[in-house]
Amino acid sequence: MRIDNKSYKTIWFNEDKSVGIIDQTKLPHSLDIISLYKLEDIITAIKTMQVRGAPLIGGAAAFGIVLAMKDDPSDKNLIESSKRLIATRPTAVNLKSSVTIMNDKLNSLQKKDRYEASLEIAKNICLEDEECCRLIGLYGKKIISEYIQKNDIEKVNILTHCNAGWLATIDWGTATSPIYHALKDGIKIHVWVDETRPRNQGASLTSYELTNEGVPNTIISDNAGGLLMRQGEVDMCITGTDRVLANGDVINKIGTYLKALAAFDNNIPFYVALPGTTIDSKNDKVSKNMIEYRAPDELTHVVGIDDSNVLKRIRIFPKDCTALNPAFDVTPGRLITKLITEKGIFESSAEGLSNYHSTSKK
Repeated sequence: MRIDNKSYKTIWFNEDKSVGIIDQTKLPHSLDIISLYKLEDIITAIKTMQVRGAPLIGGAAAFGIVLAMKDDPSDKNLIESSKRLIATRPTAVNLKSSVTIMNDKLNSLQKKDRYEASLEIAKNICLEDEECCRLIGLYGKKIISEYIQKNDIEKVNILTHCNAGWLATIDWGTATSPIYHALKDGIKIHVWVDETRPRNQGASLTSYELTNEGVPNTIISDNAGGLLMRQGEVDMCITGTDRVLANGDVINKIGTYLKALAAFDNNIPFYVALPGTTIDSKNDKVSKNMIEYRAPDELTHVVGIDDSNVLKRIRIFPKDCTALNPAFDVTPGRLITKLITEKGIFESSAEGLSNYHSTSKK
């Protein structure tokens, strides 16, 4: 996708055997391209959210194994590096899935072959995610088109939460892919962008990329969505997800549950877009370690540009306050209209996910 009319992916492998990324902690104020040379660099990038979004974290973890194998292809290092990567962030299932894929394919290889093989596998993981997101867009575009025809309207207003755009994947995005594909077909779209406190991924990332792609959008406070729904200014909601449980419940950025409740109460379709790699087929209940709790200072402080165009971090809460910062919540499958996947459209339920797994990708 594009930034300032130049095409980018979110992660790539350089000729000097480093991993290139866009430092998303600097967006939207500065576009910083950085190179990661060691496993430790990848771990830091995931932990500090220089890379974020379930599919992109999965791709980054795969390249983390590549860098680990470049330095030391031993069994011990493969095991230890995998453990360290999986421990970086607990919610996104793609991270562990990618590390598992890398291990399954590398374990049987001789040590001298592991680096080159790991690089090929990591690249394929990223290519597969890119294709999944493209297909999600085609299926989602059909939903948007059919909605416009059924309701005889010229423009559709879509509300989204957090960032499930191309910056959260390798390319296209999940929730944004239907929007980008619809726009290419000339469908008129306006997007309500939740700011998504406390890290403001909606305001800093979603609005940034939509604007660069020429998609009309308006940033709103997190609590404005319900009012806009009641006023008839939202036609549908589309979000992404970090993990879909086997029963169809969805774990996504904190605030998603409240948007789904408001949409349900106002009879507004609420879709969740995801690649199959985000489905957790082994768990149908939320365990404590699935919900990431992040540092309180993400709430108590903000980062922004001052009047002198200097990037600053300032405290906005009382100095000695106590703050709790859960990063994700759980939306029951019963509140979700449909799941948009690379294989098609499915119910957000155990039966729907069973149908997903039995369906071949078209």
